[in-house]
Amino acid sequence: MKSLLYLPLLCLGLVYAQKDPLKQLSELAAAGNGVITLDGTTFDILTSPKRTWSASIQFTALAKNRQCMPCREFDPAFQRVAKAWSTTRKDQREQHFFATLDFDNGPAVFQKLGLASAPVVFAYPAAEGDRKPANGRTAPTKYDFQDGFDAAPLAEHLSRFTPIAIPYKEPIDWAKWVMTAGSIVGGALLLRLIAPIAFTRWTWAFASVMVCLIMTGGYMFTRIRNVPYAGRDGSWIAGGFTNQYGQEVHVVAFVYGLLALSFVMLTLIVPFQRSPAKQRMQIYLWTAVIMIIYSVLVSLFRVKNRGYPYRLFL
Repeated sequence: MKSLLYLPLLCLGLVYAQKDPLKQLSELAAAGNGVITLDGTTFDILTSPKRTWSASIQFTALAKNRQCMPCREFDPAFQRVAKAWSTTRKDQREQHFFATLDFDNGPAVFQKLGLASAPVVFAYPAAEGDRKPANGRTAPTKYDFQDGFDAAPLAEHLSRFTPIAIPYKEPIDWAKWVMTAGSIVGGALLLRLIAPIAFTRWTWAFASVMVCLIMTGGYMFTRIRNVPYAGRDGSWIAGGFTNQYGQEVHVVAFVYGLLALSFVMLTLIVPFQRSPAKQRMQIYLWTAVIMIIYSVLVSLFRVKNRGYPYRLFL
């Protein structure tokens, strides 16, 4: 009589043992949110030589005592790709499975496959049925991580073994969007603050004058010919009209700029001085500046043209 009590359990075990492997894998995938957690037994079922489905299996070691940092870095990418595949239609989803085998759950499998490191991803093609490769090769293919641990390259690679492409999309990088929005807002506020200065005619007039002085100094000549900034002996001015050092651009621009400023002061500023003494003093000052700086300019010209006979003070 007692043996009859165990009859239902025996029947249930027989039913489970005879359960369709495809149905078993589908239930395990649904229970794991698209990823089957494998052990030695379920690994043999998933990689059965009579399988009509394909599979992507991650071999990893996520236990803390294993201290496998690459495993922890790669696992989120594998989980995201598997989650993307779980959004496909059931008839497509049940033709390819994603699974993870941790070393602590199947050390014998690692030993059988000769795996001495992790993480490793194998893609198993279908071994029978319509999805069996035309070339007849059913051996697993190893993912080589040449693109790192990113999910997008992994999804692209595994899509070769799925009935349809894995519908993976990169998650929205909110930090990037926040930084971009912050930069735009900050730039707008900065523009608003500097607009009174940046868009005034005096700012553009100053910028235009500076550009003119630099170009007058021979900047484009030095850029086109790619001349050195100074001579090997430390000289900053090159003799002859066909030679010029980069440092000459600064000196010549400064000389012309100071001469122009002196004439502007004499013609626009000094006449409006109310004090006769200050006006007289400024006339003497700017006239002296013009004479001295013009003498420097003539001296520079004599260096460039050795045959020039004239000079002023220098």
